[in-house]
Amino acid sequence: VQVKSENSKSIWNTEEVSEGSEFDDTWDPREQPEYEILFKQCVGTEDVFFGMSRKDPSTACCEDIVIKIKLPETKYADITLNIQDKVLDLRTPKKKLLLHLPYRVDSKNGKARFLSEEETLEVTLRVSREFDFINFA
Repeated sequence: VQVKSENSKSIWNTEEVSEGSEFDDTWDPREQPEYEILFKQCVGTEDVFFGMSRKDPSTACCEDIVIKIKLPETKYADITLNIQDKVLDLRTPKKKLLLHLPYRVDSKNGKARFLSEEETLEVTLRVSREFDFINFA
């Protein structure tokens, strides 16, 4: 079987390269900050007490991903944050984090807030799964 390439001189197709790999730079000496990934879901009494919805405590039923990133000695103005569908890229003068997310997210509608007292950046992203409109209707 012969596979035709878009460009005869290319060594791979663009579909073969994972999203976010353009940010991978192993030569960068900046330290990776501590981070924590949390999952958040909206539940009501009908979910908790009556079990009327299809929700369970697993991450498959969560609507949001919350990423808490510790950034000591960092100002809000020094933070550069780039979010794609499966990748979070954070850069500061001293720290760098390239995080491949466990689920596809809505990269256009996220929230980020910097808690200066705790020196933590909190990023909330809406999970975008293919069949959520059926599962959570």
